[in-house]
Amino acid sequence: MRTQCQHLGLRFVLALSIASVMAFAGLTAAQDQVVAVKGCTATYLIGPEDVLDITVWKNTEISRTVPVRPDGKISLPLLNDVQAAGFSPTQLREALTKALTAYIPEPVVSVLVREVHSFKVTVIGQVKTPGRYELKDRATVLDVLALAGGPTEYANRSRIAVVRQDQSASIQIPFAYDKLMTKPGPKSDSQDNFCVKPGDVILVP
Repeated sequence: MRTQCQHLGLRFVLALSIASVMAFAGLTAAQDQVVAVKGCTATYLIGPEDVLDITVWKNTEISRTVPVRPDGKISLPLLNDVQAAGFSPTQLREALTKALTAYIPEPVVSVLVREVHSFKVTVIGQVKTPGRYELKDRATVLDVLALAGGPTEYANRSRIAVVRQDQSASIQIPFAYDKLMTKPGPKSDSQDNFCVKPGDVILVP
């Protein structure tokens, strides 16, 4: 009987240890996921509904102002449909220059983002003005919450989260609103007040 109890006790300790390791691994993975979204990217990526000025030096027939279609492409003479969404202006310029070399000797191309319409973020739940917001510049979660009027008195501030589409899956990123409000400062802002991305949904339960 004593041996059986010892075996049971050993199994319990082993199971508890495995559960602790799994919990720690899950916590670490969640922390890594949040760390990965911190910081604002300095490079703007073109998106659907943006308006671009495409200029080819000494070629007015190809130079024009074009909108980025919902499928992420633009239409240009000679090249027809060209993928633009997901590229920076510099990357698109390089791609257009390379593609035009088949028709024009040593083309000189410039790409300018005339209008930004693709940077949209949605705020839903217990905020004063929920809705979809079109941003013109980089913004943090606090910036967007301020645009929405901030959490209402009924909001659960400790459970605010950002839902982000990551390739083929959605991830939920906790947002430390209470921590930022109780301990404001450059260090906490840089660590916890991360930047939003186009398509993000901020949930305020």
